Amino acid sequence: MALSGCDRQSDAPAQESAELAGAEQEAGEIIESGEGMTGRLDISGRGNPMIDASFQAPDGRWVTLSDFKGKPLLVNIWATWCGPCVIEMPMLDQIAGEQAERLNVLVVSQDMQGAAKVDPFFAKAKFAHLEPYLDPDMALSLGFGEGLMPTTVLYDAQGKEVWRLIGAMDWTSARAAALMEETLSGG
Repeated sequence: MALSGCDRQSDAPAQESAELAGAEQEAGEIIESGEGMTGRLDISGRGNPMIDASFQAPDGRWVTLSDFKGKPLLVNIWATWCGPCVIEMPMLDQIAGEQAERLNVLVVSQDMQGAAKVDPFFAKAKFAHLEPYLDPDMALSLGFGEGLMPTTVLYDAQGKEVWRLIGAMDWTSARAAALMEETLSGG
């Protein structure tokens, strides 16, 4: 079994590593979902505070994750060249719309070309709810300590990590809803 994810050092559309999946399977639940997407659920950071890394908001100002405290936050790091990341984006857009009252969804691009690469991608995709946050220095990716994209981290309203998913997932699935529900219902 292999995780569906992209190595941040590669320009390949997607890389799957049997060695990585085998080693990480012991560290967290492997979740397989639609379109051959596989990710590893990691709860080892539960309760940790948000990382303090700056990234660029769509309006050009610099923000940190703590600017979004007060409501649960789902942060997805991705890149335009990452196949599994691109597959997830419409699902994350759907979740952002359906859960707008209870959840902030941030998708933060790790593309080194920043807006020059991300803006055309967003223009073509016509997302209804997602906005193009940029992190060309990969501060979030480095702060999360993950070299794979996508990586998605759920924080509670107080800014404490609940879990992270390394790899891809069908965010519209019943499994994804179950993973988020306790946090979204304030539990």
